[in-house]
Amino acid sequence: MAASKKSSETNKGLRGRLNNMTNTNLLLLITIIVFFAMYIAAIVFQGKGFLKPQTFLNILNANAALIIASCGMSIVMITGGIDISVGGVAALVSMCCAVYLDHHDGSVFGAIVIAVAIGLAFGLVQGFLVAYLDIQPFIVSLAGMFFARGMTTIVNTNPFNVVNEAFVKLKTTRVVVPGLGSVNKLGKYVDAYVEIGVVVAILLVIVLFCVLRWTKLGRNFYAVGGNKQSALMLGINVKRTKFLAHLLCSLLAGIGGFVYFMHVGSGSASHASGMEMNAIASSIIGGTMLSGGVGNIAGTLFGVLALSTIQNIVASAGLDQAWWTGITVAAMLCLFLLIQSVVIARRKKA
Repeated sequence: MAASKKSSETNKGLRGRLNNMTNTNLLLLITIIVFFAMYIAAIVFQGKGFLKPQTFLNILNANAALIIASCGMSIVMITGGIDISVGGVAALVSMCCAVYLDHHDGSVFGAIVIAVAIGLAFGLVQGFLVAYLDIQPFIVSLAGMFFARGMTTIVNTNPFNVVNEAFVKLKTTRVVVPGLGSVNKLGKYVDAYVEIGVVVAILLVIVLFCVLRWTKLGRNFYAVGGNKQSALMLGINVKRTKFLAHLLCSLLAGIGGFVYFMHVGSGSASHASGMEMNAIASSIIGGTMLSGGVGNIAGTLFGVLALSTIQNIVASAGLDQAWWTGITVAAMLCLFLLIQSVVIARRKKA
């Protein structure tokens, strides 16, 4: 009887702690657990390659731009909107920077200015149309995506690698991660490293996490996404908040485009293809709800990692055809949407 009573009290305490957690934190916890479960499964079933620290760091290297774009997507989704132009903006930034550096003998600083300017331009236009003219964000960003892709082709149609010396030096710069190196097949110790883009992405994740968690603007994003009418009654400028969300998202897409450009080192109209869909998927997997009001930048980071890990698992299993990746991503999305629905429904009943 005493043991049964103690077990009952433990269960009640656990339920109490779960009920005290916000929806955002609970979904973040679920995402983190799923990511680590997937990575451990990869180590067990796909060999010891996943045990190497560089394997994990390579996931970050390949997805630094997606992390940045997904953070912007999460902010817009928290306010109840969406932006499917981020991939087009990233491609346009990549092409414009490539042409500027190679065909006009430009500087790296000038290329960064171009990337930021393109992001801000899209954010200003799309944010104004969505917030102040009350046009559906899906339609506005769909038009933005087509415009960005079309402009990318107009700027240049032929893919080419950038040979600008200053840019190549920046692109090949590696940040060594102490203590995570490994011995290769030749018996030589190799330092573990990340690219410059990963450092930029992690810094932005930290800044945006702090903005959403501890600033008035961050609280306004959640309030507008949670209930627009209640936000108005609280004195929040809903239109300005939506405008700033779209402006920030496009700015991050521009920065992400330059980070993507640093990773690939070339200009092509096909660059960043599907980035917008991966950004949406990563945000959802990370616990951001399409209905708005719930989301976490840290969850978005783990969402990108989880999405990339499952793609690597599929590729390691020999199923590297594009449709298998699509099927896997679709299954993960359905799983996390189901988890979100069940969690929110159960918490409402409680």
